[in-house]
Amino acid sequence: MRSEGYTKPGKSEKRKNWWYYHKWYVICGAVLIGIACELIGNALGLWRPSPDIQIAYVGETPLPQDTVAALEKAFASMGGDFNGDGKIIVKINQYAGNSQSADPDAVYYGTASEIALIGDISDCESYLFLMDDPKRFQRGQQLLAAPDGSCPDKADYSADDKVLLWSDCPALSGLELGAYSISLFGENMTGSNQELLSELYIGRRCFYTDAVTDNVEQCSALWDTLADSGKLSRDDRSVF
Repeated sequence: MRSEGYTKPGKSEKRKNWWYYHKWYVICGAVLIGIACELIGNALGLWRPSPDIQIAYVGETPLPQDTVAALEKAFASMGGDFNGDGKIIVKINQYAGNSQSADPDAVYYGTASEIALIGDISDCESYLFLMDDPKRFQRGQQLLAAPDGSCPDKADYSADDKVLLWSDCPALSGLELGAYSISLFGENMTGSNQELLSELYIGRRCFYTDAVTDNVEQCSALWDTLADSGKLSRDDRSVF
């Protein structure tokens, strides 16, 4: 039996009581959901601007960050807003390492780099490939496109006619790229980005399936501009 003076709680009062006892559960749940969304979104690239073009660097030694930044800025000036999001973004993906070295750390990082490179190729991320040894790359991946953009014949593991030597391409060798600065054994070392890149080769990838790189037509047009400016390498001493 209810005592005199008892008043049944209204809906507003019930909500206040419920919130009083459960607010921290709600707040913690909202925070956890937000963290989960952030992690999933970052993993899927949902919260990051999509690059207009991606370029893979494959070599034994990583490029300095100053060089990477200069390259991204320079290629952005040559390209355009391919995906129409109002931004021009170029991304350099570095796959550096020498898994053939006897040093255990070098083997580890070289193997990890090769696995990441395979993932890039499989997902059709990078369209252009910047390399210090195109012969080794083509022998391992057979990915460099023929001059007409087609995939090479099954027996063709040659890099000949498929790459441009950086220094032979005025559209590249004429870029204002500035200098890089790195700390090595406690000493600050600087150098010219153009000089560092001059002996590298650049080529475009081909596609064996219907899956292609984002903005493939615009990326192909950019390659045509580079190829028209330079000459596809026939230098056996450099490529082979």
